Amino acid sequence: MNPIYLDNAATTKIDKEVVKTMQPYLEEFYGNPSSVHVKGQETKLAIEKARKTIADSINANSEEIFFTSGGSESNNWALKGLFFEYSPKKNHLITTKIEHDSIINPCKWIEKKGGKITYLDVDKEGFINLKKLKKSLTPKTFLISIMHANNEIGTIQNLDEIGKIAKEKGILFHSDAAQSYTKIPIDTKKIKIDLMTINSHKIYGPKGVGALYIKEGTKINPLIHGGGHERKKRSGTENVAGIVGFSKAVEISKKFDYKKISRLRNRLMEGILNSIPNTKLNGPRENRLPNNVNISFKNCEGEALGAYLENKGIYVSTGSACMSNTDAESHVLKAIGLNPKEQDSTIRFTLGKDTTEKDINYVLKILPEIVEKMRKIGGLK
Repeated sequence: MNPIYLDNAATTKIDKEVVKTMQPYLEEFYGNPSSVHVKGQETKLAIEKARKTIADSINANSEEIFFTSGGSESNNWALKGLFFEYSPKKNHLITTKIEHDSIINPCKWIEKKGGKITYLDVDKEGFINLKKLKKSLTPKTFLISIMHANNEIGTIQNLDEIGKIAKEKGILFHSDAAQSYTKIPIDTKKIKIDLMTINSHKIYGPKGVGALYIKEGTKINPLIHGGGHERKKRSGTENVAGIVGFSKAVEISKKFDYKKISRLRNRLMEGILNSIPNTKLNGPRENRLPNNVNISFKNCEGEALGAYLENKGIYVSTGSACMSNTDAESHVLKAIGLNPKEQDSTIRFTLGKDTTEKDINYVLKILPEIVEKMRKIGGLK
């Protein structure tokens, strides 16, 4: 049996069409986009074509898309760049307790530099309270940064309502949309949003490339200084092949059937909950990423369960891939009320465009046997 890859929230397999599109920009079209000669202008043109494709995907203007090395850089730039721009006059930022580490850790850095951060609580399904968000606003608040969809438990926040709250007070709004981009429609002309993080390797594109949407007229300091690339906002010679590949990934994403993926997700989710006793779904049933299933298995150590599954050719995650090489607890699972023992017994399954019903049937056949075996051995102490 072929390996069953259910860790698409960590990264996706680059699509063959994307690889084919990138190849000429690794071999034939190799000029520096800043060069004025023909070889440079070839790659410059490719970048601008890609910029338009990505801008169109969120109903933005091409001039509002700035290429970066990925989601982490985009998030860091949004928070630090705006902090540098507005402090010390305005130094208060509002975020949540379930953001990606590339938001949480820049916030901690900003605090060390004199900034003030409000970390909003979430309910047991991972949703923020909009009334508490309103109450957290102060005259010194310069930014609200709340992710669109959570990478661990799949919770989708209401960007429209958050944006309205921000605009009522004249406060900037940023969202990390790395997990939701192309899976859930986002229209920057309808949602009152000022900055948005997107990246490539979550949508079957290459690693090491992403973008930050910055609404026209938004003032922000550069994070990287140098030759003034990306309209003097983000210096560094552009990753031409990566950008072209990113654009192609966006283009082909229109063909993916997320209703089918959602149906397979529901089959996996309900199959686990109905066939394995003492299991718990983390995150909501509704307003959830179409490919995300996060389950706690009582008396099963998550890392061991993941290893058993890998031995059977099934690849999953015990949480955020960014934290998988550390012993740190999941701040997301903690925020929704799970104790350390429950966190340690949690597995995340994230489906992809190539996931089949046969794959799901195999998982539902193998998983109960493994869980039963582990519980007989003793599970968690």
